[in-house]
Amino acid sequence: MPHPVLRRLRTAAAATLLGATGLLPSIGAAASAHATPAYAAAVHVANPFAGATGYLNPDFAAEVKAQASADGGTLGALESQVAANPTAVWMDHIGAIAGDATHLGLQAHLDHALAQQQGATPVVFQVVIYDLPGRDCAAIASNGELPATAAGLTTYETQYIDPIAAVLANPKYAGVRIAAIIEPDSLPNAVTNQSKPACATATPYYESGIEYALNKLHAIPNVYDYLDIGHAGWLGWSTNMVPAGREYAKIAQATGAGFASVDGFVSDTANTTPLTEPFLPDPDLTVGGQPLKSANFYQYNPAFDEYHYDTAMYSTLVSNGFPSSIGMLVDTSRNGWGGSARPTALNSAPTTVEAYVAANKVDQKPFRGDWCNINGAGIGARPQSQPYGAGNPIIAFLWVKPPGESDGDYPDASHPHGDPHCDPNGTQTDGNGNTYPTDSIPGANIPAGQWFPAQFRQLVQNAYPAFGNSGGNTGPTAPSGLTVTGTTSSSVSLGWTASTDPAGVTGYSVYRNGTKVATVTGTGYTDTGLSPATAYQYTVTAQDAAGNVSPASAAVTATTATSGGGGSGCSATYAVANDWGTGFTASVSVTNTGTSATKSWTVKWSWGGNQQLTNSWNASAAQSGTAVTAASQAYNGALAPNATTSFGFQATYSGGNTAPSLTCTAS
Repeated sequence: MPHPVLRRLRTAAAATLLGATGLLPSIGAAASAHATPAYAAAVHVANPFAGATGYLNPDFAAEVKAQASADGGTLGALESQVAANPTAVWMDHIGAIAGDATHLGLQAHLDHALAQQQGATPVVFQVVIYDLPGRDCAAIASNGELPATAAGLTTYETQYIDPIAAVLANPKYAGVRIAAIIEPDSLPNAVTNQSKPACATATPYYESGIEYALNKLHAIPNVYDYLDIGHAGWLGWSTNMVPAGREYAKIAQATGAGFASVDGFVSDTANTTPLTEPFLPDPDLTVGGQPLKSANFYQYNPAFDEYHYDTAMYSTLVSNGFPSSIGMLVDTSRNGWGGSARPTALNSAPTTVEAYVAANKVDQKPFRGDWCNINGAGIGARPQSQPYGAGNPIIAFLWVKPPGESDGDYPDASHPHGDPHCDPNGTQTDGNGNTYPTDSIPGANIPAGQWFPAQFRQLVQNAYPAFGNSGGNTGPTAPSGLTVTGTTSSSVSLGWTASTDPAGVTGYSVYRNGTKVATVTGTGYTDTGLSPATAYQYTVTAQDAAGNVSPASAAVTATTATSGGGGSGCSATYAVANDWGTGFTASVSVTNTGTSATKSWTVKWSWGGNQQLTNSWNASAAQSGTAVTAASQAYNGALAPNATTSFGFQATYSGGNTAPSLTCTAS
């Protein structure tokens, strides 16, 4: 039988669904006094971060500029650049909604977002919903103001979620894209920390509170809901990831709109797990007879970084019923791990797993479970949309945790309720008898959310990519025009247009399926050792002499030719030319990979979403269900060995638009 709190909310969920096209339903005494205005029409796009600018929080900018002015010199110049990056606004207590003498309230922030809009380009406003009853049940640093009781849940609904929803639903903000980051460090506790009495007590209130928040916020067309999924070091094990998929599906299915109430998920919120471990790409690589994942740092968790964690979690969530259009977000505000301690090349000399991992990991924490004001961390990738291209489930990097704001204080005479995890002289255990330092920054004891000057300086100094110091340069432009220039059964050749940068581009990094495979100095690369008849996705980034790294290029997908090498054969590559959210045009290049001329060719693929072909050119294309077949015309079927032709098409879609894998046959 459902928990009584959950059972009670089924009626509220249904009421919210019925009221989604008109007024917010009145739930509770506080809400019944005044109805929320009718929602203004807004187009709900697949990726709200694409084609938009991020909101620059004036409160955060003032903190950054004050610190930069106080530090001065080269460091101050670097610090000042941080203010130009969008950060989230945290509604971490009821009083934050109205604001106070030093912090803007929610409505004031949204008014500033309207003022920041330039022309027709929308602004994305990130707001963190963070005040569940019994919040942060597994720690102390961020315990909330509401108890894990029925009364606490009622307060959360009527005095916290309802007022937030009322502000966000104001028609004058209908043009602002609002990304709601919902309750960090909540539902993962329902998966891993039920042995803790506080978490066992809080879990039903977490579930009910998040269900209620989704019902209220999803009803507002320009609000996009993203649930927090912890990070790779928390749910990366399959024994955690599989039940997590079921937990998130349970919450979504309990809402009035079901899976549609969730636009996606966000990982690494306020954490430091790196985007990639470039020198540890294979957790099953054996050193000294043991796989790398067996190292104490990983404890058989195969998700070494957020990229692999997010893509694996995406597949898990989709397999539990979420649509393929869900978007994955990564908080990169503190996961850069730059500075002198960062390895710059693979060290293959160590002969034991422990030494090999220690020599090659960019994550410099002594214990992966360390989380509070981590010593040595750095700001990570800048906020950006589609960092791995339009076809990747990771749709944006965000700075959810504003760099420089403390994670929490620790117990001393002035802070009797601090968290021991934040004590720089404290220790933690990994559950296997091993003890580690907390790795917290020494020298200051600052409560959660307050400005921490020493932490901010360190984050800027250790930023990766580094902040530019040559005339305010912030990095090279993204490589453009990435194309597949040739394929064989075991290789893919790529070419692209050079990036621009005042400091000069020093090289390009090539990524295959999200993992870096090469760094080159020119604008071309041939990826070898591939499997025949296999689809691979590529992106490229540029870097300059100051250490800045560009956003990723648009992605291209290439399918290697079938093996055999003789007679007739072909390969096909697919690239989206123009995508406007509800439709797109694409081109497909066909190359003769055989040793004799072709007479005709046929390209086939199946779409993963609801794409629907509307017209084509230079091929006879037809669709049945999700399957598409495109055959050569009389004038372009004959191809000499290594010759290439192309065809194009137009299609409509809603939700996701992931590039398909192509097969090509020739006669």
